[in-house]
Amino acid sequence: MNKSLIFIGLCAAGNVFAADEVKPFTMDGEFGYIATTGNTETTSIKGKLSVHQELTQWSNDFTIEALYKKDEISGVEQTTAQKYFVSGQGNYKLENPDHRIFGFASYEDDKFSSFNYQATLAAGWSQKLWEDDKSQFNYSIGPGYSFSETPDGEDQSSLIVRAALDYQWKISDTANFKQLLSTEVGSDNTKSKSETSVSAQISGGVSLKVSLILDHNSDVADDIDNLDTQTAVTLVYSFF
Repeated sequence: MNKSLIFIGLCAAGNVFAADEVKPFTMDGEFGYIATTGNTETTSIKGKLSVHQELTQWSNDFTIEALYKKDEISGVEQTTAQKYFVSGQGNYKLENPDHRIFGFASYEDDKFSSFNYQATLAAGWSQKLWEDDKSQFNYSIGPGYSFSETPDGEDQSSLIVRAALDYQWKISDTANFKQLLSTEVGSDNTKSKSETSVSAQISGGVSLKVSLILDHNSDVADDIDNLDTQTAVTLVYSFF
């Protein structure tokens, strides 16, 4: 499986970060597509939908992602990547609204991993350490439970500790940096993910975005790599 995928496409996205303008609801939609013909035949599609809801008592985030890649290998078209991921996190604000109790759930279906599916439930402490006109930093940590199924149909489940970091930096009026990190440490497997992205405004509402996603599982089959990577270069259109 080719782990490094490059996509050039159009995205529909809201503001990455704006400390001086808190919106009660934002939705970012991203779509990337690349097709090649001739000596090499490939088709790659990536889609992502991100929703953020900021209420008086709650701060909520939801994500849906899909990845598909098809290559021609020895004259035969074969699917080489097929992955779906959905997650949601609700953060209940305490008396100090920067202090929160969170609940998290996720589900991942990756055809070319060591699992038919992986799911997580977790809850615990979440905190916004700071937020100003240039940057913001949030973290969450708490216990949870993971569920998965191997290609042989064997069910696996274990207690985990989940930790996540979210850092956003407004480099300038036209450029933004974002770093997301998460890890789920269990007795059977440790699942970690890093997503790094930089976007720069080209003209008006159009920006250029470069992102790198790293997915790592500590316990995989002998013929499966522990680390999967996705590299994307996209055009971003901001509706708001």
